[in-house]
Amino acid sequence: MVRNIPNSITCCNLISGCIATMYAFGCDQKMALLFIVIGATFDFFDGMSARLLGVSSPIGKELDSLADVITFGMAPATMVFTLLSGLNYPATLAPLRPILPYTAFLIAAFSALRLAKFNLDERQAMGFIGLPTPANALFWSSAIVGIGAILAHHEWAPIAVLPMILLSCFLLIAELPMFALKFKHTGWRGNEVKFIFILTCVPLLVFLGLPGFAAVIAWYVVLSMIVWIGKNNKERK
Repeated sequence: MVRNIPNSITCCNLISGCIATMYAFGCDQKMALLFIVIGATFDFFDGMSARLLGVSSPIGKELDSLADVITFGMAPATMVFTLLSGLNYPATLAPLRPILPYTAFLIAAFSALRLAKFNLDERQAMGFIGLPTPANALFWSSAIVGIGAILAHHEWAPIAVLPMILLSCFLLIAELPMFALKFKHTGWRGNEVKFIFILTCVPLLVFLGLPGFAAVIAWYVVLSMIVWIGKNNKERK
């Protein structure tokens, strides 16, 4: 019985992702965001419960990835699809309007690829290589809920969204080291980047509100790149 607890929590993550996808197709983006966040909460506790109970298993790892594909891949991709389907398109892109919204599902495909790579990559014990799928999902879902209505009134919005889809897909599988909020100790030394990130996130969330979560993810990517470039320059010296 106990060994099934983590997998049951993982299934709750998967169900949350299914519900989020349903709401996204129904154009209720706020509820879609809510269930993505609920799914992320289940995703956090399934791994924790497996470690506490000592019942981790290969099937649990695979089930976790399948659930994450739905919650952090399919659900946000559907939100982007719904957004692109409702935008005003400039005359130059009008003939492509029936096709372009489907580019959103590249997010789901690259999320699946990123998760498959994560399962096989042994370098990601204390950090990440590429943008984690929950972070990518939170970026898109919070941005759509926060500024989706503003984008709907501008013809240039599709021109801005499409490159962002391609960029996020690239970041999911990029060989870019990104830090994780995992602490071996609570001291400043060795945790400088993590503390700086946490402290700078607070004003972003306070002043920007819901879109602040998208800004936090963007800042996370930028800060990871700064750390990576600084480390490379130090090694060359």
